[in-house]
Amino acid sequence: MKNKVILVILDGLNYETAIKRMGYMQHLVENNIADLYQVKAELPTLSRPLYEAILTGTAPYINGIVNNQVVRRSHERSIFHLAREKGLKTAAAAYYWISELYNKSPFDAISDREQADESQVIQYGKFYFEDTYPDSHLLIDGEILRRKVDPDFLLIHPMGIDDVGHRYGSETKEYHNKVTEVDTLLSKYIPLWIKEGYHIMITADHGMNAYANHGGIGADERIVPLWTIGACFKKMDVKEEIPQLMLAPIICRILNLAISDKMIDIDLTFCD
Repeated sequence: MKNKVILVILDGLNYETAIKRMGYMQHLVENNIADLYQVKAELPTLSRPLYEAILTGTAPYINGIVNNQVVRRSHERSIFHLAREKGLKTAAAAYYWISELYNKSPFDAISDREQADESQVIQYGKFYFEDTYPDSHLLIDGEILRRKVDPDFLLIHPMGIDDVGHRYGSETKEYHNKVTEVDTLLSKYIPLWIKEGYHIMITADHGMNAYANHGGIGADERIVPLWTIGACFKKMDVKEEIPQLMLAPIICRILNLAISDKMIDIDLTFCD
């Protein structure tokens, strides 16, 4: 049986709020269903550079995606590229910047919102283009893709936490309540994904600070959570934060893909 991975990127979620407000995820940790780690995001703590860092395992100074205004396709080999090259199926329910990085740039809402083309790097996709797109809808988009096309690698990327964080800041009831809301949404899908045998990674690109922003080096902007769920994940003995650049090679190992020549060669044992 092939290993399959669902990667959930909760945009704008900082670690401290996650462990305070995500009761369902902590329930999984306390019952040894999930493992929780701290991840140290690359700099700058901006979305487009960190999407690229997570999905290609390369730092911004290498890949050239150094701010949110660099609008072009990636020059690196992402998890999507590596999976497709090995005959695996890829899909994403994500913000349109993901489409611009790996499928086509600039994004055209009419032609690019829905994707079903196996010649593309992301072969199947549902891409949204407004930050206020409801997380509940986005999780359904991801689940529709999972059920319809049965991808080997599925990215699910909701924006609601980041959107509320930019409007109110991280030290507000609005931000905290949104984090709890997303935790509840995940509780509807994770049991199903576990039952279906998926390997699940849930993390964030960056955090959010009290001033309703990110882009700096503070812990509230840079330290984000990572939950891992699935039979192939072995508990990692880490005494500090995991580098964000490790996420791509870990996913490649689970999918039995050779990492790209620019990814970190991690010395971790996963199941075959």
